[in-house]
Amino acid sequence: MKFNYHFHINHYITIFYIALTLVSCSNSEEKDRDHLVFRYNQYENVSSLDPAFARDVANIWATNQLFNGLVQLDDNLHIKPDIAKRWEISEDALHYTFYLRDDVKFHKHTSFNTKDSTRRVVAKDFVYSFNRLKDPKVASPGNWVLKNVKHYHAVNDTILKIDLNMPFPAFLGLLSMRYCSVVPKEAVSYYGDEFRAHPIGTGPFKFKLWEENVKLVFRKNQLYFEKDDNGKQLPYLEAVAVTFLPDKQSEFLQFAKGKIDLLNSLDASYKDELLTPSGKLRDKYKDRINISKGPYLNSEYLGFYLDTEKEEIQSLLLRKAVNHGFDRKKMITYLKNGIGMPAENGFIPKGIPGYANIPGFEYNPEKSRELVEAYKKETGDNEPTVRIATDANYQTICEYIQRELEKIGINIIVDVMPSSTIRQKKWAGKLDTFRASWIADYPDAENFLSPYYSKNHTPNGPNYTHFKNETFDRLYEESFLITDDQIREQYYAKMDSIIVAHAPIVPLYYDEVVRFTQKNVRGLTNNPQNFLILKRVWKEKLD
Repeated sequence: MKFNYHFHINHYITIFYIALTLVSCSNSEEKDRDHLVFRYNQYENVSSLDPAFARDVANIWATNQLFNGLVQLDDNLHIKPDIAKRWEISEDALHYTFYLRDDVKFHKHTSFNTKDSTRRVVAKDFVYSFNRLKDPKVASPGNWVLKNVKHYHAVNDTILKIDLNMPFPAFLGLLSMRYCSVVPKEAVSYYGDEFRAHPIGTGPFKFKLWEENVKLVFRKNQLYFEKDDNGKQLPYLEAVAVTFLPDKQSEFLQFAKGKIDLLNSLDASYKDELLTPSGKLRDKYKDRINISKGPYLNSEYLGFYLDTEKEEIQSLLLRKAVNHGFDRKKMITYLKNGIGMPAENGFIPKGIPGYANIPGFEYNPEKSRELVEAYKKETGDNEPTVRIATDANYQTICEYIQRELEKIGINIIVDVMPSSTIRQKKWAGKLDTFRASWIADYPDAENFLSPYYSKNHTPNGPNYTHFKNETFDRLYEESFLITDDQIREQYYAKMDSIIVAHAPIVPLYYDEVVRFTQKNVRGLTNNPQNFLILKRVWKEKLD
């Protein structure tokens, strides 16, 4: 069945749309269609639906439903075909040739000025999309993805060639990022800056409605090219509806009432209500919801801004004292209900090639006190004070660290502020110490080392700490030239050891994906990047 969405919506779609946008309807109507709609809450607001700005989880989750790239990742982080059905890589790893599918169409829109209001994706669309990603006028935070790309061009409609300046083993993983999605020139030209709120892509769902900070609705893309193993067209769902309740307690209450299908967080306000101290689902919820856990390529940490003039932050003695001064295992057990792994082995998390179990910072209060005393003797500062900026979600963890470090002689001030404020000040170098997360953008341990490469100092890159070490930089640059995975991983381990030795950060824990879903949700799988993939999800109809 085909619809002209610009001029005609029949009676069925009108009723369905009303149900989708959460306007009141009868209980029987809503119940009858509930299994067709996947609902989730995004407490961190979506700032853009343009994939060029898919920088944080909220934007990535939304744009994952709307766009495709050349390649994609499966749940085990293996590179799989997407719009590119296959590819060839030259022996020197500098030249990539992608062979594109010829059956991928953009979402329908009048800007295409064609009979059926759409057209096929061709190789030059990727050339346009990459040019746009690099355009300074667009100011995409993802422009760094193509920094190592020397040249790219469309050979014809179905062949795209990309040449690199130097080998980069993780390049295919980079191309899986949402930044590298294909977008149509016609729609971008039509909307200009407002493309952020009127996205046209190729994904399993298409844009329907966005009332910013209130609700977001996607509809099934009837033209989507992917099929399941039985040949059935994806996606299974008719729609996705997103709400924007601003706090996790409200989100939990909506989930407990069955109003949303997914809870993707474990907030302090309700974690003990849901889970036992050992991380098991409490009996009262076992018949109502499901829980799933898995590795998450996310390192939680405290970062020191090393370009500050504060003696406490400049001092390696005090930075190491902080690292040794609290028990990460106790923190995970009592504050995280056993979710996560203590970060006692550097910054590279478990679950990604390159993790080498290197010695990190174990809990050692005696050593921590000795380091504090050495700092006092060296500087004459007898009351060292460190301010930690955090948002409310991590307040209890920072206050735990505060209590523990005060025992060994360091005064800690915990500044609670909105996450958006922290993000802005972190980029501007206006926070001496900050709580942060580093989530893998692509499945290579190099991704966890780029925040410590000196040429990536903010605002030019993600080096928020402004750490600089010549040996680290040399190893980082040399690692790009190594095609042998085992040798390259040895380089990664050396770099991770340098981070530990110079302590520009305080690794806290390696996170885990924990998802709670309603009992009737099927096909929603975990992945180590915690991306939301809904094209294979369906819901059983409730009686």
